[in-house]
Amino acid sequence: MSNALLTPDVAQRVLQAAASHGGEWAEIFVEDRANVGASLDDGRVEELSSGRSRGAGIRVLVGETVGFAHTADLSETSLMDAVAAAASVATGRQGSSAPINLTPGGAYPTSVSILPSTIGKQRKLDLLFAADDAARAGGSEIAQVTVQYNDSRRRIVVANTDGVFEEDDQVRIGFMVMAIANGDTGLQTGFQVFRRTEGFEALSEELLRDLASKAAEQAITKLSARPAPSGELPIVLAGGSGGMLFHEACGHGLEADLIVKDTSLYAGRVGSQVASKGITLVDDSTMAGEWGTTRIDDEGAPASSTTLIEDGVLTDYMWDFLRSRKTGRGSSSSNGRRQSYAHLPMVRMTNTYLLAGTDNADDIVASTMRGIYVKQLGGGQVDTATGDFVFGTSESYLIENGEITVPLRDANLIGNGPEILSSIDAVADDFSMTTGTCGKDGQSVPVGCGQPTLRITSCTVGGTA
Repeated sequence: MSNALLTPDVAQRVLQAAASHGGEWAEIFVEDRANVGASLDDGRVEELSSGRSRGAGIRVLVGETVGFAHTADLSETSLMDAVAAAASVATGRQGSSAPINLTPGGAYPTSVSILPSTIGKQRKLDLLFAADDAARAGGSEIAQVTVQYNDSRRRIVVANTDGVFEEDDQVRIGFMVMAIANGDTGLQTGFQVFRRTEGFEALSEELLRDLASKAAEQAITKLSARPAPSGELPIVLAGGSGGMLFHEACGHGLEADLIVKDTSLYAGRVGSQVASKGITLVDDSTMAGEWGTTRIDDEGAPASSTTLIEDGVLTDYMWDFLRSRKTGRGSSSSNGRRQSYAHLPMVRMTNTYLLAGTDNADDIVASTMRGIYVKQLGGGQVDTATGDFVFGTSESYLIENGEITVPLRDANLIGNGPEILSSIDAVADDFSMTTGTCGKDGQSVPVGCGQPTLRITSCTVGGTA
């Protein structure tokens, strides 16, 4: 990594100081983050901003006690001060002078062809205007269009007393279009987003115009939407659309911090049937270009893929360093993530998805006599202790006699994660991903979610009829 944020010799001296203060284990996490954002609202540039932050967080462990301090000054003197503060948890404990030998991970390839920082602001604004034009061309019903662009570059270095010295350079780019249509039924919103862990090469005017056209079409279609029915109905989730539902309703309950605290209904159930046969759930930070992809996690563990549920059987949880250490697991599953250098890492998902099955998506719909076809989900919430969830739909249609018919107004899907997993009776051979921002304990990180088209035999619909 050019313009090194932290050199191995400085890291070694700082970690040696942590050990001499009595720390059993210590870690340095250094981050340099740059962000650019632009937004267009009703044809006017509302925002064109950039930001930069850099600093280091230092963790020191003594038993199960964690000392943590952070600093925006990356000088060795400031890092030493932060070590002294973090190591205060080791007061009265004899320090160690055993040498710490760091093993740098070495060079690594990057898939980024065009760094967004090399692209002028006008080019980025041109894309905003092109998307605005495409959305408005969708129909005279379009009353308002909002378009947003953002890119970020996050360079990190992680070093610890186990000898780890790893670096990563994470470049992400995103684009969002929201179109509002006005009609006899009032205002309706269409929303489309594109996000990738890639460079500017991921964007093209054609792609963004298509994104904007879809947002406009979605908004206009919803003008003729009927009230959604209420009650227990089969739900067909389109590929990708339900990924966030499984992220929230099932994924969080498989994070090891909740397992160790025994606050998850999945605690102690490895080896048990927790989903229908044919359901395999994976968390994978190695997926090229996806929103939750990294080369290493925020504790320096190399990216990996973890099968959580295989053919309906619970096989593993997601782990960070602390929980792995506490349970004697031996290694994390690369799920230690943090919002920034000023935050402690915790167990977090990366790209979490259900594997494709063998059914045909069209056949799944055709074999559903009456139900709801959910093309896009909105936001939701879940109780990780019980698995109970509520999710809103942002684009859905009625299924009648095996055919997708009229659009429906936004409604709520109400259910329980484990019950839903056990109520899936058809899984298609298609697959797609969607993206999100996952919040947990006040921290937000980018995540990917995905699944094939599938059918849930019964789910409570809080309709508008």
